[in-house]
Amino acid sequence: MKLENTKAQMRKGVLEYCILLVLDGKPLYASDIIEALKEAKMIVVEGTLYPLLTRLKNAGLLAYRWEESTQGPPRKYYELTDSGRSLMVELGDSWSELVNAIEMIKTKNA
Repeated sequence: MKLENTKAQMRKGVLEYCILLVLDGKPLYASDIIEALKEAKMIVVEGTLYPLLTRLKNAGLLAYRWEESTQGPPRKYYELTDSGRSLMVELGDSWSELVNAIEMIKTKNA
């Protein structure tokens, strides 16, 4: 098993949750989402992000609005819907449970 592949699969598994977290509290343009994820060491390319944003939008978890830009064409800003915020909270609970389970296993086997 290749370590980099395993790490990539782990990141991929939490990417939707991370996108919801990044959008919590503020609408963002796609490149701002990518930048926030990169700052957190969650490297994502546009080809990965846009299909995820579309899937989350189609599921009613995100909404978007167009905003005029002084530097080119209008920009699409994404934001959480109430359903998206609820899912984010639920995923946060699940994430905490998972982290606690892993820590318990690590401690038991240390």
